[in-house]
Amino acid sequence: MVKRTHGYRYKSRKLLRKKPRERGMSGLSRLLYEYKPGDKVVIDIDPTYITTAPHRRYQGKVGVVVGTRGRAYVIETYLGDKKKIVITTADHLVPYQGGS
Repeated sequence: MVKRTHGYRYKSRKLLRKKPRERGMSGLSRLLYEYKPGDKVVIDIDPTYITTAPHRRYQGKVGVVVGTRGRAYVIETYLGDKKKIVITTADHLVPYQGGS
């Protein structure tokens, strides 16, 4: 038997896939949105851009923008009790619409 690999995109077939009506480039409003430090964002991985995508364990997590690094954003989020830093571009971020 060969040992099964557990790569970076392991078990993510459904997660990192677009529905037929979502195919193609995403809208400009999502890319042109400017985030400021302190803004809350939701990490929503766009499978079109693989190189800048965060790990799939952060999909759907709410975080706070801490700053920028080049054209990428530094997001502070929690994974259980641990505070984590995620660096990703605006392609994978959506403004948080929830309360406070």
